[in-house]
Amino acid sequence: MKGIILAGGKGTRLYPITKSTSKQLLPIYDKPMIYYSLSTLLLADIKEILIICMPRDLEAYQNVLGDGSRFGIRIEYALQEEARGLADAFLIGEKFIGKDSVCLALGDNIFYGNGMTGILAEAKSMLKGAVIFGYRVADPREYGVVEFDKNHHAISLEEKPQNPKSDYAIPGLYFYNNDVVEIAKQVKPSARGELEITTVNNMYLERDQLDVSILPRGIAWLDTGNPKNLLEASMFIQTIQARQNQYVGCPEEVAYRRGFITADKLKKIGEELQKTDYGKYLISIATEKKQ
Repeated sequence: MKGIILAGGKGTRLYPITKSTSKQLLPIYDKPMIYYSLSTLLLADIKEILIICMPRDLEAYQNVLGDGSRFGIRIEYALQEEARGLADAFLIGEKFIGKDSVCLALGDNIFYGNGMTGILAEAKSMLKGAVIFGYRVADPREYGVVEFDKNHHAISLEEKPQNPKSDYAIPGLYFYNNDVVEIAKQVKPSARGELEITTVNNMYLERDQLDVSILPRGIAWLDTGNPKNLLEASMFIQTIQARQNQYVGCPEEVAYRRGFITADKLKKIGEELQKTDYGKYLISIATEKKQ
């Protein structure tokens, strides 16, 4: 399975702070936002990842992430000239995807909680067509919404409905088989001129190939699309890290624990950043077995 992180768009809901930089490069407490979605893909054991970004931001992403060797993976880059909707990721990434299945992660979504690794592994193992997630929220009108029958089977999907049929939003993490490329080619622009991911999911639903996994209460999903959510996410991460002394969204640590890089390499990365708490944390993880 390959992974795509969609980090395009202009981030207009965050203007003026995104007028000169990509939203997904803004800090969520002590890390670039994109570190969190990258960590999610690494937790899913995905080692080939495509970053899709706007032309103005390409060099910045390459400076931050490089070719992926820092994390023991391979990272490629592709350009999205203008925001055309989430389904556009599969058109841009067609050559990268090849004949593989793919996981699409939105660069402004954060997932945290005990059991997330198992949830990702289960999604990969049950993949026959598409696997998406449902997450209960107070106001689902800003998201794609999934409606269930009494047996918790998905029966309808709507994009940002004014009168939602359920309280379950669809977070920005999607697993698809290779059919998604051809399905995306059939998607027509919506009334707002975008290739909607909900249309892709509805096509899988019509084929009876869509599974929706409800994320449990112990999992936190944070969407960082506006200033209020950006601040709340930073405060959440700061609180968790301060209380538990365990970092959230640390791709170097995830890469080490998944066996992508060695303890020596992790320690070397930490030493390069040893004047920061981040670097000291990496060193402590790299040496914990020797204590």
